[in-house]
Amino acid sequence: MSAVSDRLPAFPWDKLAPYKKTAEAHPDGIVDLSVGTPVDPVPELVQKALIDAADSPGYPTVWGTPALRDAITGWLERRLGARGITHHHVLPVVGSKELVAWLPTQLGLGPGDRVAHPRLAYPTYEVGARLARAAHEVYDDPRDLDPTGLKLLWLNSPSNPTGKVLGKRELTEIVAWARTHGVLVLSDECYLELGWEADPVSVLHPDVNGGSYDGIVAVHSLSKRSNLAGYRAAFVAGDPAVLGPLLEIRKHGGLMTSAPTQAAVVAALGDDAHVHEQRERYAARREALRAALLAGGFRIEHSEASLYLWATRDESCWTTVADLAARGILVAPGDFYGEAGRNHVRVAFTATDERVRAAVSRL
Repeated sequence: MSAVSDRLPAFPWDKLAPYKKTAEAHPDGIVDLSVGTPVDPVPELVQKALIDAADSPGYPTVWGTPALRDAITGWLERRLGARGITHHHVLPVVGSKELVAWLPTQLGLGPGDRVAHPRLAYPTYEVGARLARAAHEVYDDPRDLDPTGLKLLWLNSPSNPTGKVLGKRELTEIVAWARTHGVLVLSDECYLELGWEADPVSVLHPDVNGGSYDGIVAVHSLSKRSNLAGYRAAFVAGDPAVLGPLLEIRKHGGLMTSAPTQAAVVAALGDDAHVHEQRERYAARREALRAALLAGGFRIEHSEASLYLWATRDESCWTTVADLAARGILVAPGDFYGEAGRNHVRVAFTATDERVRAAVSRL
């Protein structure tokens, strides 16, 4: 076991423990803006669907029920503008983090293969490569990469942590470049429905992929859009030549979403009203925190989408983390997401309205 764990970096969130302790000592309690976990209620129609499916004594299927696949394909066409999506183009997964961490291994990548991800990125992209013993590297523009041995290219728009959005033209050019060189594109689009100053587009849109899903797979999650982080509900969509073998591998591994969760996802994907309501909550929290950070001497960069503000005072991220912790506010240090983030912090606006007001007052 140690041979596997030794491949991995230290779990970054453990480094925040002493700062969390400091923030918790604030007389008015901690305002936790670090992890970005949803705090608002699960929509009632989703809870009802889960409860109604609670009597599920049999094993669920890895591919999901036909109703689930219908819900996913319908949402992809309605919300993302995808065309010609069938059940063979989709696959439910047990939360997107599980998929990201184990995908290189499940795809058969190993020593001699290369995985690339943005210079500032979700740490699990690197973890996935390490678990597979593949090489990992970062990029500013993926088209500048050497395609030799490059098997998997991670895109992330809107970005975690920066909130940066890749435009339609840039996505189109990246997909074309990857296809030319036989590189599989995995586009992490978990924040796509949370655009504020930009309208994010999916690689599944025909304007980006030319009407073909060859060599592209998009990753989507219900954790943020529907407050379902506790349900572990996500799915991938795209090239059937990739998803078909992946389905067989995941069958052998028993990687199945629970039957009640599958029913809940059907309800969540079929309803847009709760997503709009949640967006309004986040928009108000974002505006309040953004104004307070700017008034407090911070500069906000990118942040046109997602659930985070990418903020800096042009100092070490840990200096900023310590200063805010002393005010009872916990944020994520930018270097969790790569060395290029060493002077930034990621500020989530997923706290309750009351806690956001407390943070604004302290700032």
